[in-house]
Formats: sequence, structure tokens, C-alpha cells
Amino acid sequence: MQKTTLRLLGAIMLVFALFSSGCALPGLGGASDQTIKIGAQNLTESEILANMISLLIEHDTDLNTVLVKNLGSNYVQHQAMLGGDIDISATRYSGTDLTSTLGLEAEKDPQKALNIVQKEFKKRFDYKWFDSYGFDNTYAFTVKQELAEKGNYQTISDLKKDAKTLKLGVDNAWLKRKGDGYQGFKQTYGLEFGSTFPMQIGLVYDAVKNGKMDIVLAYSTDGRIKAYNLKILKDDKRFFPPYDCSPVVPEKVLKEHPELEGVINKLIGKIDTGTMQELNYEVDGKLKEPSVVAEEFLKKHNYFQ
Repeated sequence: MQKTTLRLLGAIMLVFALFSSGCALPGLGGASDQTIKIGAQNLTESEILANMISLLIEHDTDLNTVLVKNLGSNYVQHQAMLGGDIDISATRYSGTDLTSTLGLEAEKDPQKALNIVQKEFKKRFDYKWFDSYGFDNTYAFTVKQELAEKGNYQTISDLKKDAKTLKLGVDNAWLKRKGDGYQGFKQTYGLEFGSTFPMQIGLVYDAVKNGKMDIVLAYSTDGRIKAYNLKILKDDKRFFPPYDCSPVVPEKVLKEHPELEGVINKLIGKIDTGTMQELNYEVDGKLKEPSVVAEEFLKKHNYFQ
């Protein structure tokens, strides 16, 4: 009963996402064979990258594109691709798909995790999982630069001597999650913070910036990290699984439109974590449209020449 309910909920979310994006479902006046449907999750970086892919395809080929936005979860995105409602997933994350879509154990080594999802997605779905854009959007322990300098904090292990006096602001779900949650973290690092404060993930950046928290668990590509002059501490024991970001395309689509592979490969390895932080902040901090940020990046790096 629970699985049936989840499938029904996922289907409803998918239909809502597709219609809200302006993309018709098959059989309801959908796009032609010369139109590539690019899926974007409801994440800033996903919309930026989907727009980059769209702009490059329309510049370099005779194909048209349409963006299918607001795919609310990885499950919804995956179902959209299985159903042929999107041709390209702009953002898939190795650690997420490894444990959720594939149902496998987490792998802490980034290259091994990437190799597994590439092999399994080809085997199970006949999809091509491209190499990473160059960034990893994972959880990251983050402090103000001033505190890092004062305590000489470069890695998470450096916190051990002061952990009992530090206030941690963190997503409530992480405190309770098994595996890569707080209990597993304490076992791996052998440290426990003096007090923990559950909060929404979007609030942690202001909390640490304003000194209400000493340290927060953030997302590594969030633009506010750079904008607020925060420092990410190195996960020196590799506790968090890698979440390297890549586009995914069915082999069927690449066979029908072989020019797509070369276009997509132009972005592979070209966007590191710092760059993704900056691009995200252009949208979230400066309130630019993702399409504008995408176009500015491509022009700056001479993709249209």
C-alpha cells in the first residue's frame, strides 16, 4: 500500500511539474522529434545548468529545446526520463542515485562512486551518465573565516579540541538520519558538539554569519558561502558520500541525435565548486534569472564563438 501511494504521489508531482513548465505530455501535443526536452530539478544550479545545455544545443545544432522545470525530487526526475517526458537530466548526483535509484551501499570514494553509477545506469536503463561538470554538491561543515583563523580550523578533525563549546546549526533531518547523519558522524570523527540547534537548511547561512551559531552544516555549492565570507572545513575522514554532479541522457536519444554528446561534453569538467557557488549566488543573492546567468557564463568563456 505504501509503495502504491508513493508511486501515485510521484506521478502526480511529475504531471504538475510538466504542466507548470509548459511542456505537454506525450499524446497531448508534445514536442517534435527535433525538440530536446531538458529536465531541471527545483534547485538553482539545476536550472542554471539546464539553461546552459539548452543554449548550447540551440547555438551548435539545428535542434530546438524546451525546459521541463520544477522536478521536485530525484525520484520524479528519474520517472520523467523513464517515461520519455525528458530527454536530458541536467543534474544527477552520484551519491544520491547510488543509494536511492540503484539501491546500493554508499561509496565514499568519488571516482568509484562515479564509475558505479555510470556502469549501472548503462546496464539497467541504457543511459549515459556523463563525467562530472567538475563540482560536488555535498554537505559541508561551515564556519566564519574569523572563527576558522582564531581556532586554526582547516579540517573537521581540527574542531575536536573545542567541539564541546561550539554551537551547531543543522537541518533537523540530518540529526536523525542513519548512515551519514549525526550518529554516524560522531562515531567517525569521535567528537560531539556542545549543543545542536535544528533549523531549516536555508536559515543556517544567516545564523552563522550573524554569530548565532558557531558552525553550521551547509551545502557546498551554495552561493552564500562565498558571499558571506564563510569557510568550508575539509571532510578529512571522508564521512559524507560524494555528490558529484553530471548530466544523464538515454543512449536512444544520443543515437537519434549524435551531435548532442559533443555539445554536452563542452561543459564536462569546466565548472568547479567555487564557480558553481558564484553562479548560484548570481541567482539567489542578486536575483538574476537562471537563463541570464547561464548565458553570461557561456559568453564569458567564449562558448558562442
